[in-house]
Amino acid sequence: MTLRFDRKVLAAAAVTAACIVLIAMLTYSLALKKEREKIRAKKQEMLVLKDEYISVKTSLGAVEGRKSLTKVEGLVQAVDEILRSLGLNQKIKSVKPLGSRDRKYAVEEEAEVQVERLSMNELMNILYKIENAPMILSNKKTTIRTSFESPALLNMTMTISLIKPK
Repeated sequence: MTLRFDRKVLAAAAVTAACIVLIAMLTYSLALKKEREKIRAKKQEMLVLKDEYISVKTSLGAVEGRKSLTKVEGLVQAVDEILRSLGLNQKIKSVKPLGSRDRKYAVEEEAEVQVERLSMNELMNILYKIENAPMILSNKKTTIRTSFESPALLNMTMTISLIKPK
């Protein structure tokens, strides 16, 4: 009788041990699945951050490249270069410096520029040149009015600033 009893106990112990191992493996498997989901969520977040980083890096690289292309002494010289490249320096009425402000990493110099008797094409060319100038220029305010002499021509007054790194 002891031999049968020992085999029954041994078989029950083996089944119990197998159940315990299976439960432990199932628990470990569920923990790994949760860990995998957390890692996937972090991966998605990092992919979004990667895209944002790349876009900021490219826009910063464009600005960094623009600041070092030309060395201008001031805003008046920068405006003169832009309008001279378009052949419009004879249409400039005035360039009035408005002063400069110290920023954390740069100096911002402002001026009011008045240009008279422009065609629509010349006006667009000026705005395009300012936007794509090889220096950091910012168009703060632009006022466009028709000319008194000819309604087809335009007078433009704009406040622009040149940002020079310290």
